[in-house]
Amino acid sequence: MRIIGGEHKGRVFTPSMKNWPTRPTTDISKEGLFNILMNQVDFEETIMLDLFGGTGNHCWEFLSRGCQDVTYVDKYRGAIKFVTGMRSDLGYDDQMTIVSQNVRQFIKNATRQYDYIFAGPPYPLKWLDEIPDMVFEHDLLAPEGLFVLEHNPDHNFEQHPRFWQVRNYGQTIFCFFR
Repeated sequence: MRIIGGEHKGRVFTPSMKNWPTRPTTDISKEGLFNILMNQVDFEETIMLDLFGGTGNHCWEFLSRGCQDVTYVDKYRGAIKFVTGMRSDLGYDDQMTIVSQNVRQFIKNATRQYDYIFAGPPYPLKWLDEIPDMVFEHDLLAPEGLFVLEHNPDHNFEQHPRFWQVRNYGQTIFCFFR
């Protein structure tokens, strides 16, 4: 995996993926998504939340582009350990908060709003279809904010009242909500 833009563009990171329950977003899908985000997000002014953060792939892109306030949420200890080490290696200790918690519990207890939320849950997650409603019911997205949910073709959110647009990259689909 690599960081595709910003200060650390080209930086390769290789977490030990043995026995990880994560599925990192591919570089091709990530490049497509960030081409869209470049016109939608002011990275330096954004308060960003990464749910099911895994390797921190999405966080590194935001931080590398100047984001000063990133919250990463995951419950897997191996991912937390890797992301904590990489945060220090890249010098982002002050800009990135790491939360070791179940995402559902985090959403229920969240007390702040975010300008940009990304959720990349495991595709077989039984409650994946509930994530958009949970984000909006718990008022996590700031006014004028953007929420992106990564999923596979087994899910369709185009009838959701907050749905904005969808981008398809084969088995990787990004649904945008406002």
